[in-house]
Amino acid sequence: MASQPGTEPSILIIFGGTGDLSRRKLLPALGRMAVEGDLSENCHIVGVATNREHRDETFRELGGQAMADAGVVGEAVAELVQNRLHYQSIAGGTAQDFQALADRLDEISRQHGIPPRRTFFLALPTSVLGSTIRGLGAVGLNRVADGGWTRVVIEKPFGYDLPSAIELVETVRESFHEKQIYRIDHYLGKEMVQNLFAFRFGNAIFESVWNRDRIAAVEIMVAEDLGVGSRAGYYDKSGALRDMVQNHLTQLLTLVAMEVPPVIAADSVRYEKTKVLQSIAPIAPSDVVLGQYTPGEIQGESVSGYLQEEGVAEGSQTETFVALKVEIMNWRWQGVPFYLRTGKRLGRRSTRIGVHFKQSPVCMFESQGVCDINSNVMLLKLQPDEGFSMFIDVKKPGSSTGLQRIPLSYNYGDLFDSLPDAYQTLLLDVLEGDQTLFVHSDEVLESWKLFDPLLRFPREIRPYAAGSWGPAEAESLGITERELMRSES
Repeated sequence: MASQPGTEPSILIIFGGTGDLSRRKLLPALGRMAVEGDLSENCHIVGVATNREHRDETFRELGGQAMADAGVVGEAVAELVQNRLHYQSIAGGTAQDFQALADRLDEISRQHGIPPRRTFFLALPTSVLGSTIRGLGAVGLNRVADGGWTRVVIEKPFGYDLPSAIELVETVRESFHEKQIYRIDHYLGKEMVQNLFAFRFGNAIFESVWNRDRIAAVEIMVAEDLGVGSRAGYYDKSGALRDMVQNHLTQLLTLVAMEVPPVIAADSVRYEKTKVLQSIAPIAPSDVVLGQYTPGEIQGESVSGYLQEEGVAEGSQTETFVALKVEIMNWRWQGVPFYLRTGKRLGRRSTRIGVHFKQSPVCMFESQGVCDINSNVMLLKLQPDEGFSMFIDVKKPGSSTGLQRIPLSYNYGDLFDSLPDAYQTLLLDVLEGDQTLFVHSDEVLESWKLFDPLLRFPREIRPYAAGSWGPAEAESLGITERELMRSES
């Protein structure tokens, strides 16, 4: 069968194929790719899990239901589910289990005329990543055959701290080369995150002021209005620093602060991102505020505090909020503070980047009794309501010289019906062999070098009411949440 443009016939193997990530994200994304013609008509998906009772029919039923639940339907979806979903048990994780998987993949390749092109997506807990990677290598599933390729996709977290990250990197490298490894951070698949490339490097007007001469501060916020929900067992051992700051927020920081790459390609972009991480000064304890939400009210609904959530250990000192200040010690950003903040049960869901420009050096309107001039702010909204706004001062109508702040805004929803799901974008990149939006091992290790010391600082967890914007102490870092909330309203 002929492949659709942009992809090649191949086999995608999902370890954890019957799990939550597969059902909620991966299978629906593959269904959308089939509907939109982005998935080869000869791309087969093999779900791998521990249940020995499951068969191909079981996985097809699960996959069809997962796609239907996500609203992904149509003839292309039905064909994918009925003809190209397969299941393979690997219950014991033994050498025999991995050899049985290798034999099954060879069988599918022969039956459907698929060259030796394979992607292993490891939607697995960190605790079994190492054994799975070693199992693949032991039976030769890591090797690249003539006319084909072999790729492995690893979900975050990429380690629990610096020593575990080093161990994971070394374990993966024992079986796979860096060119084969796709460390996936789904934030990098979001359309507005990718648009940072076009925004910064496609518009000379912004790149010319993107430096310490014109910018006073940069704020990066990932706010969630939800609590830990069903993830309490994982979250209580992780916390916001590991779960959000070390990966998602740090990746956004590198995209905002990186130098202009010679081309938008994997090696160039990842090299510039790594340079940013290497330029960050050690983070002082005084520049970090940790918090934990207490009972409060969100959108008129009373919600419990973190310690009352099911699955949270009694008296837990796990942080659900982090605010910190970062300084990048290079020519472009010397002296410009970057404020990173994330938390659960905050006032509303919002992911955005605020770029605060410097105020005018003198007040030009002082002779007319007006000196209340705001600094310009560029607000990049990543979710929800993707788009951007530039806040500027204009003269109020009438004879006075009063100034009023207004937004010059653009929203994706005004021009486009919908945006692709992040996993849809990233899966397509994997199948096309594009590593630009994936995390290099050097980025992982440099990031952990920054944040591992924070895990060992004496911890002072400050309470904040659910529905607020975090502990009051976070305002001492200069984070301008209240100003931005006024700007958006």
